[in-house]
Amino acid sequence: MTRRRWIADSWDQSTASLTGEQASHLIRVLRAQAGMEYDIVAGDRVWHGVIAGISGDAVRFNLMAEVEADPALPITLLLSIFKFDRLEWAIEKATELGVERIVPVIARRSEKHLAQSAANRVERWRRIAREAAKQSRRSDIPTIEDVLPLKTAARQNSDAKRLLLAEQERSTTLRHAVEEAIRDAGENMPAIRLAIGPEGGWTAEEEALFGVEGWRSVSLGPRILRAETAAITAAAVVAALME
Repeated sequence: MTRRRWIADSWDQSTASLTGEQASHLIRVLRAQAGMEYDIVAGDRVWHGVIAGISGDAVRFNLMAEVEADPALPITLLLSIFKFDRLEWAIEKATELGVERIVPVIARRSEKHLAQSAANRVERWRRIAREAAKQSRRSDIPTIEDVLPLKTAARQNSDAKRLLLAEQERSTTLRHAVEEAIRDAGENMPAIRLAIGPEGGWTAEEEALFGVEGWRSVSLGPRILRAETAAITAAAVVAALME
């Protein structure tokens, strides 16, 4: 029987604790009692945990044995800011697909009012990623970075293969570029850094900037996709090739 999984708020070598909303749900909805067994994510490891005690709004577990778990895929998504409900859906699904990191970026065509309020949404996005990680039984939570200007994000130092989804690109598919990166990496798994534009796509100046910074333009095919559809499709393609 599959045990429900929780993500610890604090832990040491032998115990872990839940507090806040997670503990409240476990205590009030699931009627937590000492001796109940769950899987507990503590850091980047998963443990078989047994409830040792309940105190106020906190639940403490004894960590009994480590559970085998798959690590995150070395995929970073640069997600341009677009409509928040769709962006949040993309973050949730990218988490389920196993991406390691998401960098929200402000592009030229990001709507002004969304760009101005994006920084205030980051903690909400982190909560969404946390819940999606728990739901999909991940052994970790993807990092949601603070919002960055596109120029800064494009220039961040990285040894990853940097790929830019571009509507104008037709000759190089995302699949081809990732398969090439996998071959070049030999026995290692390559890190992939993938940039997805806002509704309306990248401007010519932005594509030129990416090119100067060593990004390679790739295509998802002839169809024009919404930003959130492109993000999830791209993440799924890369994940499928890397699994």
